[in-house]
Amino acid sequence: MSNKTIARRKVFYIQGYDPIHPRRYRELYRKESAVQAAISDYAVTLRPKSGGGAYGWEVEGRFGAARTEALIDVLIWSDIVRGSMSNTIAATYLQLLRTAWIYISTGALWRLMRLRKGPVIAALYPVVFLLWQLGLALLAAWIVLKLVMLAMTATGMDMQGLGLVLILAAGLAGLALGLAILRWFRAKDGWFFAYYLMHDFAFSAHLRGAYPPALEARMAQFGDAVAAALADPVDEVLVVGHSSGAHFAVSVLADLLRTGRVPPEGPELSFLSLGQVVPMVSFLPDAQRVRTDLQYLSESDALTWVDVTAPGDGCSFALCDPVAVSGVARACKRWPLVLSAAFTQTLSPERWKALRWRFFRLHFQYLCAFDRPGDYDYFAITAGPLSLAERYHGRAPSKSRIARAVSGHVSVTP
Repeated sequence: MSNKTIARRKVFYIQGYDPIHPRRYRELYRKESAVQAAISDYAVTLRPKSGGGAYGWEVEGRFGAARTEALIDVLIWSDIVRGSMSNTIAATYLQLLRTAWIYISTGALWRLMRLRKGPVIAALYPVVFLLWQLGLALLAAWIVLKLVMLAMTATGMDMQGLGLVLILAAGLAGLALGLAILRWFRAKDGWFFAYYLMHDFAFSAHLRGAYPPALEARMAQFGDAVAAALADPVDEVLVVGHSSGAHFAVSVLADLLRTGRVPPEGPELSFLSLGQVVPMVSFLPDAQRVRTDLQYLSESDALTWVDVTAPGDGCSFALCDPVAVSGVARACKRWPLVLSAAFTQTLSPERWKALRWRFFRLHFQYLCAFDRPGDYDYFAITAGPLSLAERYHGRAPSKSRIARAVSGHVSVTP
C-alpha cells in the first residue's frame, strides 16, 4: 500500500454483455456522478476525451483540497455481443436447448443453485419465458384450427374437398398467428429481456466455459491498452470489470502479470470487480482458462483486487468469493477482498422501494449514486484522491462472504 495521493489516474471499464454503444456509460457516469457529488459534498466534472484511442472521457475531481484527473476508457466488445445474438427466432430456441443441456448435463446448474438462487432464477427466467411464449403461440394456432373444425362440424361439412381446403387454410392461419405472437414478443424484448438474457447465457456456455477466439483476440488488445497505461506518468491504473466483464478483466490482468508487462516501479495497479457472475463460467468443464487466471491473480502481490456485489442484486453471485467457490483457492490466496454494497443500507427506504423489483437496473447500481453511501462510492474510487489499496486498507471482508468450494470442475492449466 502507498500513502501517496492519487493526482492522475487511468481507468479502464470493461462492460458486461451489452450490444449498445458505450456512450451510455458516459451519460450514466455524467448523470450519476453529479447526484453523488451533491450528496457527498465533492465535485466531479466531465469533459470530452482529447486524443484518439478507445472511447472515453476525462474527469476532474475536487475532493476537499485535493484535485484529481482521470481518463476513463471503455474497452469495447459490444460488436462481438451483437454478432453473437441470433438473428432468427428459431436460432434463439436452438440456443435455449443447447444452453440448458450444457448447464444440466455438466452438473453446473445444480451446483450454482447451492450458491445463490437469484442469478440461477435469472438464468432460468429466459428459458421459462421463451417456452411460455412458444406455448402461447402454439395454443393460438390450435384455437384457430379448432374453431374452424367446430364450425365445419356444426354445418355438417366433411373433411374432403372444400372442407380439406378450409382445414389447411386454418392451419396456415394458425401458424401465421402463432408466428406473429412470437415476433411481437421479440419486438418487445426491451420490456421482457428474455431474448437478451438467453443470448447472454448462451454466449458464456456455448464453448462450455472456454473463451471464443474472437474474444481472446479482443482481450489481448485490452491487455495492450492496460500495458501502455502502466508506462504512462499516472499514479494508478484502475481496471473495472462489471458483470461478465469481471472475469474478462481477470484474464486480461493475469496475462499481463504472467508476461512481465506490469513494471514493479510503475503506477499502482488496481482491479475492481462489480456485480460479478464468474461462477456461471468457471463452473463449466472447459473453463480451465478462467479458473487458472482466477487462481493466479488471487495470489499476486502486484495489484489490489476488490470485489463488490450486493445481495439485493439478483443478477450477480452476491458475496461469493469467485476464487474460492470455483474451487481453485490455495493457501497463498490474497484476493479478492469481498465487500457488500449493501443496497438495503446504502439506499434510502424510499429509493430501495422504487428499485427493488427493477432487477436489471439494480445490476447497474454499482455504477450509480447512493443516497446513503457507505464506504463504496464508484465516483470517489474512479475520480478521488485515494488509491483502491489505500481506500480499503485494513478493511475486513464481508461477514456474509461465501468462500466454500462448490464447483464440480476445478481443473486448471499447469
